[in-house]
This record gives sequence, C-alpha cells and structure tokens, in this order.
Amino acid sequence: MVQENKEEALNERARRLLRVLVQSYIRDGQPVGSRVLSRDSGLTLSSATVRNVMSDLEELGFVTSPHTSAGRVPTDKAYRFFVDSLLRAQLPADDASQEEIRRQLDLPADSSKSLVAAASQLLSNITHLAGVVTLPLTQTASLTQIEFVPLSESRVLVVLVLDDREVQNRIIQLTRHYSAEELRRAANFLNEHCAGLSLPQIHQELLRELKETHESLNQVMLDAIGMAQRLFEQTSAAEETGYVIAGETNLMGLGELASVEKLKRLFEAFNEKRDILHLLDQSLTAEGIQIFIGQESGYRILDDYSIVTAPYSSDKGVVGVLGVIGPIRMAYERVIPIVDLTAKVLGAALNSRR
Repeated sequence: MVQENKEEALNERARRLLRVLVQSYIRDGQPVGSRVLSRDSGLTLSSATVRNVMSDLEELGFVTSPHTSAGRVPTDKAYRFFVDSLLRAQLPADDASQEEIRRQLDLPADSSKSLVAAASQLLSNITHLAGVVTLPLTQTASLTQIEFVPLSESRVLVVLVLDDREVQNRIIQLTRHYSAEELRRAANFLNEHCAGLSLPQIHQELLRELKETHESLNQVMLDAIGMAQRLFEQTSAAEETGYVIAGETNLMGLGELASVEKLKRLFEAFNEKRDILHLLDQSLTAEGIQIFIGQESGYRILDDYSIVTAPYSSDKGVVGVLGVIGPIRMAYERVIPIVDLTAKVLGAALNSRR
C-alpha cells in the first residue's frame, strides 16, 4: 500500500523524466545519464536534482542501474507506465504507414485467409518485427452451401460456402466408405435444413434433432448428421491452430534477442502455437489495444518480448486478433497506432468482401 501511494504521488517532473528515459533507451539501447535526461526533458534541473529523482524512481522499481554504467535503464514497470500514457494519448499512425496499410489491404483478395496473410506480412514489413494475425472465426459465418466430394477410401472433401462468397475446404475421415450418391443426398439434406445458420447453430440444431427425433430419422438424415459432426470436429481443431505469422527472422537481427537459445525457444513456440494463441485469445474479448510486456504475458518463453495486439471485427462482431511481437525495447509510439489502424482496415476489408 505504501508503494502504491508513492507511485500515485509521482509529480509531473518525475513522470516527464521517466518518459524521457524510456524514449531514450528505446532509441539508443544505452543506459541513460542525468545529463541526457536534463537536456531532453526541457526542464531546467541540476544533475544532482535529476539523480535524486532517479534514486526515487529506482526505489519504486521503475529503473535499475547497471554495474558498468552510471546511467539508468527502464524496467518492465517503466515500460508499462510509458505505454499506458501512449494509449491515453491515442496517437495516429504516421502518414506513410497509413497509406501503405490502406493500399495493401484494399486490394481484392481471394479469401479471408489471403487477407489475413497480407495483413501479417504488412505488419512485419512496416514494423520490421514479427506480425501475427489469427484466422477469422467461422463461428459467426452463415452457411450458404455445403458439398461432399468423395476421395480415397473413407476420406471426404467438404466444400463450404459461407456468407455467399467465402469458400473453405475441409477433409474429414468417416467411419465407412460412402458412395457419391449418398454424399449428395446428405449434402442436400444439410443445404435444405441448415442454409442461413451459423456453424454453431447448425451443430445445436442437429444435436436437437438427433436427441428428440432419433427414432424417426431415416438413413439420409443420420448420414448427414454424422458427416456434419466430423466437420465440426475438424473446424474446431483448425481454429485452435489458426494464425498466420510473418517476419520471425526480423527478431534475429535485434541485439537483445540475438541469443540462439532464446530464438530457438521462441520459434518452437511459434510452431507449437498453443501458448501464442492463448495469449492472443485474451484480446478477443478486450477493448482495443492490449500490450503484454515481458513477464506480463504469463509465459516464460515470452519474458524477453513484448506483444502489441488488437481485435479486428466484421459486421457480425469480433472475429480475430492481430499483433506485433518484438523486443521489450520496442518503438511503442510507432507500433501501437500501426496495429490499431491495421485492425480497423482489415475489418473493413473483410466486410467489403460480403
């Protein structure tokens, strides 16, 4: 409680010096001395006064003093103070970035997945970090048409048309071989009874029919329900691993992240996807920009990184999350508005395809 009161009591002078220290360290990567702080803050302060303020900030856990230097470096707590002030300021993206984002994502796209891939690459290109975008959830999409195409043995290709224009393919494994005619009848049943419903609604409707009218269901209905259940299992598995990442190799050129062992663990996390997805999922229900600094992510593999995320929406609500992964010493003032604008433009681009 005493610590919290001290933080609340930070005067404007201490806040300004702390902001300058974080900005200077982000820019140069070197411990910041009192002379630089006095000069860049625009305040008329003696070096002794600056040192006293830094001592107070160090006691509060905002800065540390490396043994090899008389200057200070920011802690994760200082970065949190800094980014919170940026979020309150709601900075716009620079003109060049705005133009590039709108130009790249306004182009015609074959599918929402190709838009997501373009957004991920765009985030990487503009920030020179790693860009990540989750695939749009199919939970809100309405079924227009379904078709089953026989493959080898008991494998079947499912062609889904969602929202009149989004085409998705799934391969499902059934319990036995079905003829082309059986697959056609099952597809006709689902198209007749389920067109216009979202996939979760279809799932609930079929479960209800199976429970309430099982005895009166004919073989066509039972076949259709069995195939649909296999499809939902596939769809759920796809969404659990659904994101596109670009620019991972950009992280290899950053001095503080150049450890081969650190990068190896991070790339393993990218490949496994689970931890990254759990982190991104936290932004699905959050308002606007979310920033995870170092240990705030809750995953040790990400202790040396920061992740800036934002949800993106279609006209049916939030359908995914995008973001940038980079060092804790990230150019937040530039990255935050870029992530924010990209989320808005991607959402608009998805709506324009409907």
